[in-house]
Amino acid sequence: GGAGRADASGATAASALSRMWALVANDRWVIFAGFASLICAALAEIAIPHLLAASIFSAQNGGAVFYRNAKLLVVLCMISGVFSGVRSCCFGIANMILVKRMREMLFDSILSQDIAFFDEETVGDLTSRLGSDCQQVSRVIGNDLNLISRNLLQGIGALIYLLILSWPLGLCTMLTCGTLSTIMLVHGRYQKKASKFAQEFTASANNVAQEAISLVRTVRVYGTEKQEFKRYAKWLDKLYDVSFRQTMAYGGWSLSLNYLYHSTQVVAVLIGGIAIMNGKFTAEQLTKFTLYAEWLILSTWWIGDNWSSLMQSVGASEKVFRLMDLLPSRQLTSKGLRLQKLEGRIQYADVEFSYPSRPSAPILRRLNLTLNPNEVVAIVGLSGSGKSTIVNLLLQLYEPTNGQILIDGVPLSELDTRWFRERIGFVGQVRIQ
Repeated sequence: GGAGRADASGATAASALSRMWALVANDRWVIFAGFASLICAALAEIAIPHLLAASIFSAQNGGAVFYRNAKLLVVLCMISGVFSGVRSCCFGIANMILVKRMREMLFDSILSQDIAFFDEETVGDLTSRLGSDCQQVSRVIGNDLNLISRNLLQGIGALIYLLILSWPLGLCTMLTCGTLSTIMLVHGRYQKKASKFAQEFTASANNVAQEAISLVRTVRVYGTEKQEFKRYAKWLDKLYDVSFRQTMAYGGWSLSLNYLYHSTQVVAVLIGGIAIMNGKFTAEQLTKFTLYAEWLILSTWWIGDNWSSLMQSVGASEKVFRLMDLLPSRQLTSKGLRLQKLEGRIQYADVEFSYPSRPSAPILRRLNLTLNPNEVVAIVGLSGSGKSTIVNLLLQLYEPTNGQILIDGVPLSELDTRWFRERIGFVGQVRIQ
């Protein structure tokens, strides 16, 4: 009864978010409260540039208009601050809930696998999924969705205001943001792929380190410190190469942002200045336009930056969700027979076995062995001859490749595994150092 693997197609952002939403479904009120606070904070912040410019130009004339604008600015800043704090708390709580649930479900899934699963997977790889991968995925709600939603709402509000002020200048700013969005999507896809490689290389490096440290006495006896260091350094070199490319890609994205951002400012000042000289625009309108254009481009940049982080999280989630989707061992789910009276007669009938990780190296060939009740039997042989394997098969840690084991004439595979193990006393091998 090996573990069955669900079909694991490449995770998309939508499917990953759907899985994460299901994990926090019982506490979704926290996310709803976070989004409500986000909307209130964003709406308050969208009005700030308008009042800021109005306050500056109304100060020239003094009087009630300036003080009214100043009071509104103070109120909006207070509203923005309060709701931003609530938003951060709500998304932070959702963040903690998500990572806790992911680790619980992943650990439960790992523990419910057949022993053959642990022959194929390394401890370093599994602990890396439980640790760094789950933590990376938890950024999706607490950081990425939070900031993407906020900046998307602010960007839409800024764009509407720009088009109202001057639709030709607004269209120029839209063109800049469209270019940034295209670069953002390409960069996000690259970061998703790079993140998957980075997670794999990190897990492999952790596994090498864990093996070397746990077997440090063996390493010291055989003097293989340099070989172990080279193995570890090989994975670090690969991780460095991927991280270097990620950094260069991020640098290209930042370069594009700065170039387009300053270009938009220059174009807005030139075209707006000409419009002012022709009497079609006022200095206050140009100031407002410049502030909102800056707001829109920076919002686009933040969306792109967090979209890249979101894609990295999605890349890290693929392995985590694949492990979570593994079917549990048949021994833990099926209900077998329970004998009314267990005599203890054990028969190995033509049993053959080879470990799943080494199918071409048979350990037992047509083993026939009978153990009667109340007998004391010692099985003696060279290391690797199959002594422990005979016991492991009786404990159903593995199942025979061919043949069968009978307990009081009943095939072992038909018995309730938990019930049978409760009636076995087992003392593992003890090493004295």
